Amino acid sequence: MKALRLAGPLEDESPHLSRLFELGCVGMVEVAGAAGPEVLAYFERIVPVPMEGSWETVDDVDYVAAYRRHLKAVRVGPVVVAPSHRRVTLEVGEQVVWLDPGRAFGTGHHETTRLALAALGRLDLVGRSVLDVGAGSGILAIAADRLGAAAALGVDSDAGTVPVARANARLNRSRARFLEGSLDHAELPDRFDVIVANLHAELHASLMEAYRRRLLAGGSLLLTGVLARLTDVVAKALPADASWRLEREGAWVLLHATLGGGAGPVAP
Repeated sequence: MKALRLAGPLEDESPHLSRLFELGCVGMVEVAGAAGPEVLAYFERIVPVPMEGSWETVDDVDYVAAYRRHLKAVRVGPVVVAPSHRRVTLEVGEQVVWLDPGRAFGTGHHETTRLALAALGRLDLVGRSVLDVGAGSGILAIAADRLGAAAALGVDSDAGTVPVARANARLNRSRARFLEGSLDHAELPDRFDVIVANLHAELHASLMEAYRRRLLAGGSLLLTGVLARLTDVVAKALPADASWRLEREGAWVLLHATLGGGAGPVAP
């Protein structure tokens, strides 16, 4: 077993570290280093990685099994995200999404995923269409389907995540569909009632015109994956006729924008 030692701390499901799972990482732990927290990312073999770190040989341990033993269900509004080995008791109105840790971003434990799930849970999705951009594990599209959406689709430009999302949909007997690509995919319907995306601020800004073209007038645009200090990067890219409000958890925010609803921020 090989371990890649990186400067820490371990921020669960951060985009920086989640990329390692796509490259074959089977588990991570935070350890004390000489200069502060460090992360050990475990691999079956040494692979090229897009970040600085040092490789070392460690004893073989089933780190995925160890991680699963400690993984618990997460409740976010009416959605309960649970690993398949846990039992959960649902309250009236709650919907469960079964999701095991894997090589795709999004298990419900990171602030950005929780912000997106909470925002979806506050909407009345019954009879509405939802598009998840950068779907990763598929958690948001599957949750939208569970919450009553008439159609839930996810797109992701990473070919490796699409089979993961489809497998998670099958696990949940969900009608959510997933396609490799982005907002310009030929198989997407022209417009959606809701678009949700858990990406980084600069990418949201670059996709804003494509979001606008795909969103029905009066529809909801839910944008997270944004560090609070970069809120203006996204807000300034919103169309002139957009009204928006901000949700925050820790260092992360979600912008809930409505196009055609007037300009500027709306008081909470």
